[in-house]
Amino acid sequence: MNTLADFSGLTQAPSLPGPHAGYMPGFGNDFETEALPGALPQGMNSPQKCNYGLYGEQLSGTAFTAPGHQNERTWCYRIRPSVKHSHRYARLDVPHWKTAPHVVDDVTSLGQYRWNPVPHSDQPLTWITGMRTMTTAGDVNTQVGMASHIYLVTQSMKDAYFFSADSEMLVVPQEGRLRFCTELGILDIAPGEIAILPRGLLYRVEVTEGPCRGFVCENYGQKFELPGRGPIGANCMANRRDFKAPVAAFEDRDVPSVVTIKWCGQFHETQIAQSPLDVVAWHGNYTPVKYDLSTYCPVGAVLFDHPDPSIFTVLTAPSGQPGTANIDFVLFRERWMVAENTFRPPWYHKNIMSELMGNIYGQYDAKPKGFVPGGISLHNMMLPHGPDKNAFEGASSADLQAVKLDNTMSFMFETRFPQHLTAFAGREAPLQDDYIDCWESLEKKFDGTPGTK
Repeated sequence: MNTLADFSGLTQAPSLPGPHAGYMPGFGNDFETEALPGALPQGMNSPQKCNYGLYGEQLSGTAFTAPGHQNERTWCYRIRPSVKHSHRYARLDVPHWKTAPHVVDDVTSLGQYRWNPVPHSDQPLTWITGMRTMTTAGDVNTQVGMASHIYLVTQSMKDAYFFSADSEMLVVPQEGRLRFCTELGILDIAPGEIAILPRGLLYRVEVTEGPCRGFVCENYGQKFELPGRGPIGANCMANRRDFKAPVAAFEDRDVPSVVTIKWCGQFHETQIAQSPLDVVAWHGNYTPVKYDLSTYCPVGAVLFDHPDPSIFTVLTAPSGQPGTANIDFVLFRERWMVAENTFRPPWYHKNIMSELMGNIYGQYDAKPKGFVPGGISLHNMMLPHGPDKNAFEGASSADLQAVKLDNTMSFMFETRFPQHLTAFAGREAPLQDDYIDCWESLEKKFDGTPGTK
């Protein structure tokens, strides 16, 4: 792969030693960090005069009156207030990035679909121009639902910045390495990691190793949180300490720059005279984070049967209906299969939830062929799906020894809303037209003789 590092150095807060270098561990924590000594006020949020001539400003991720355990905000101490990074706006055409509600009349979303990896383009593509929307669900105007995207990025943003007023962004790399230079610090991510970029947070995206391809879940609703473990208790699945928030980092550069904003599905840009990444210190709990998926500790059956796939939920974005998510982010990674007298792959089912899956690397156990790294499948709400014939026959006749599923990592964006295909997904993306035929060869095995298996 090419090395395309094209980024400016930021003045960064002192790093923690060892595995936390450049980051602070925790999910939902109240952090504090400063890139210059004494830049962070102590004992109060809004002093009459901030040190270094900084401006105090609050970034609120929830309503002021949200319950305490859900209330999220961060106090920023910056060189200029954000109003100086916002001027008159002009509409911008971003043709491949779509927002719900988005229904294409002559594209059928009803069906079981699978796509090969979306190929890289010869065109230079940034985080904005390289986004390709596959599905949308819900309604951004009422802050419910989601969109799923493929990103193809070959070029760093140069004196250009972006934020979404519509959504929180869950980024899942599959190829290449990206650097998110955010107002609150730097996140470097690679395949096998994820990043969460909060609604309203401004950032620049740089390619540190390219070309880059991956998946994005754009969450219009309540923020992602860790799922309740219930009787599982305090440990396993995703642990809070394995999430990493960045330390403060800032730029003091006077250079013509462009800020692009996504707002109610429309894109606008504004011209400013400086870098907006000028937060010298901050404290709060509304932050970007990264997470290493290899630290996810799966839980499963150790005798017979297997739990619902919800046992593999890494993050969930709640809806107003208890136990039914706006979005679940589910991970199928390396794990041992030990259940006795059990059909071990995912069973056949129909689901109220709509399931979009992506393959990061390796082979998925329910689809040994065709679901390749970088590929996507979609099983929309209440459409039946399950193992293909080879997976069924193999699992039905296997010698049930302890077997480790190795070199495998796939994920699912699951939502309670139907996912509507975009024109790109229906007409341009490399759809596997024969995917539905993977169940064609399943045979009738019924024998009404008593005692027959």
